[in-house]
Amino acid sequence: MQSFIAAVVQLRSVPDKPANLAEASRLVTEAAAAGAQLVALPEVFAWRGPHDRERAEAETVPGPITEEMGALAKRLGIHLVAGSILERAADEARPFNTTTLLGPDGRLLGAYRKIHLFDIDLPGRVSIRESALRAAGKRPVCVKTQLGCIGLAICYDLRFPELFRALGEQGAEVVVMPSAFTRATGQAHWETLLRARAIENQCFVMAPDQFGAAASGFEDYGNSLIVDPWGKVLARGTDDRTEVLSAHLDADLLARVRRELPCLEHRRL
Repeated sequence: MQSFIAAVVQLRSVPDKPANLAEASRLVTEAAAAGAQLVALPEVFAWRGPHDRERAEAETVPGPITEEMGALAKRLGIHLVAGSILERAADEARPFNTTTLLGPDGRLLGAYRKIHLFDIDLPGRVSIRESALRAAGKRPVCVKTQLGCIGLAICYDLRFPELFRALGEQGAEVVVMPSAFTRATGQAHWETLLRARAIENQCFVMAPDQFGAAASGFEDYGNSLIVDPWGKVLARGTDDRTEVLSAHLDADLLARVRRELPCLEHRRL
């Protein structure tokens, strides 16, 4: 891994794809102008609206959104994690929730389909069944790049340490996790789990999050974070506004943490 500036973009997506893409492009450009070489957008950044429109709004990967984001990455000369989009696949009726990594030449370097789907039913309180709307991915994705080895995860995946361990076994030095984390669960667990995943796997974790009320009626937490391998928060967002957060990811720190506390080498299970 080399040292570089990384940035996460926090925003609130609406049921207007052109407007979302324009806002995302503006904010990614702002991050790159400030020196970021890796920029990450939140989950479902390009379109977020009523559940009954999700299948109609889904696109292929590669497809129009990834091509537009790839062109942006090439123009800016950066690596770009294009949040996640609803991916239409020929062999599955439900769309996948898919994040993509685009290189500074505009190429699609990797795509990860969210494995863990958020299903919860609290009678009289709340019912969410993501699996009824979206298909689940099957494999972890880690991509070797000029900057370092980048692992990909999405939102609810945060609660499953075995996925992060699998990314670590593939060599992940940075894990990027686009999210739309709910306010209630975010207030209780967001920072704690992000810092734990970084500490356990001795890697940087970047978590761009949506904020504010979504079309579904749920409110997202914001508080986007960048965490270092020692668990230190390098950048933190607010809970109520669009913003770009950046931090220096220090390769020497990563190497020192892994050398001085070699717990990854001490594993027995």
